[in-house]
Parts: sequence; structure tokens; C-alpha cells
Amino acid sequence: MTDLIIEYIELGAANAYIWGYILIFALMTIESSFIPFPSEVIMIPAGFLAYRGELSFGIPCMDMTAALLSGLAGSLAGALINYYLALCLGRPFLYRYGKYFFIRPKLLSRAEGIFLEHGEITTFTCRLLPGIRQLISLPAGLSRMPLIRFTLFTSLGAGIWSFILVWIGYYLGSLSGDTTYPELVRNGKGILTQNYIWVFLSLAVIIGFYALSYHFLRRLSPKH
Repeated sequence: MTDLIIEYIELGAANAYIWGYILIFALMTIESSFIPFPSEVIMIPAGFLAYRGELSFGIPCMDMTAALLSGLAGSLAGALINYYLALCLGRPFLYRYGKYFFIRPKLLSRAEGIFLEHGEITTFTCRLLPGIRQLISLPAGLSRMPLIRFTLFTSLGAGIWSFILVWIGYYLGSLSGDTTYPELVRNGKGILTQNYIWVFLSLAVIIGFYALSYHFLRRLSPKH
């Protein structure tokens, strides 16, 4: 399925200088919602095209920044779709009919368990983890997480993830000026897999800092 998606991305890339950012936004919205779609096949080629100056501005740094912002906006839009679906439809509907919308009850239960156990910070950390990245917005909606906090945490996580993928594509563009899109995505995934340990270590540091800060602020807050 991934190879089929890559073929369509490659066709769209031929006109990336015209509507590349719209394509990035639309596909990342799909990827971030309940429809299974690998973000690697979107943002890695986006970084590659940015390095080659084949997006709208024709200037690598500007194209990379615009691609990153487009991906972030799409990720947030998709996450908000999930958030409001859960908020409006409720738990019984999602568990009963979610399978018709690519939301398997087992994965939904897993996402909800993680959210309930670790709290709102999971809407940030899980954006960097495959397999649960899209679904973590559903328990946030079911739990009626404050929208401002949800938007902030989701944007931070999605922004970091999009930056990692765009940078990989940009880096691969600096190494080779002629490569096929399947090779580009495979090489990008290889780099991501080899360095995923640093993502987990960074998450551990961020979570630890958040936990300490939260505990410290609670101790300083006046007791009623």
C-alpha cells in the first residue's frame, strides 16, 4: 500500500511548485485523522523537494520552512477532526462503529488506556510514536481535554515529528540529486529507524522535565 501511495505522491510532486503546500497540508490532514496514512511518504519527499528548490519559492530554506508549517497545520487539522469526532459522537459510538472508519476497538482501547494512565502530556509524546500517533486525539476528545492545551501539546509533538521528517528529506537531497521516490522514502525510513533511540531519549527528558515542573508548580500553588 505504501508503494502505491508513493506513486501518487510522485505524480503530485511533478507540479509541486504550483500546489505542493496544499498537497502537503491535505495529505497530512488525512494522515493525522483516523485514516491510516504514513507521514514519511509525505514529509520526507517535501524536504527533498525543498532542498532542490522545487517548491513554490524556489529557495531551499524558505521552501523547507513553508513545507514544515504546511505539514504542522495539516497534522493539527487532522487531530482536531479526531478530537471533535470523539467529543461529539462519544465512546459507545466509537467502540461500536469505529471499525468502519479504520478505528479498531483494540487500538482505541490502548490509546485510551495510555491517555488515562499518563495524562494530557500523551497528546504531545504520542505524536512522535508510530501506531498510536493518530489515535491519541480520540481519548483526548472523549475526556474533554481543554482545547487550548490539546492544541498546544499536539502542535508541539506534530511540529517536532514534521521537522524530523523534513530534515531527513532535506539531508538526503544534499547527498543525491537523482533518486527515485521509493528509494527516497526507504532511505529516509532507514535513517529514522537508526536514530529513533534519540527520539525516545528526548521524550524521556521532556516528560521528566514536565513532571518535575508540574509537581513544583502544584507545591507552590495556594491550597484551598
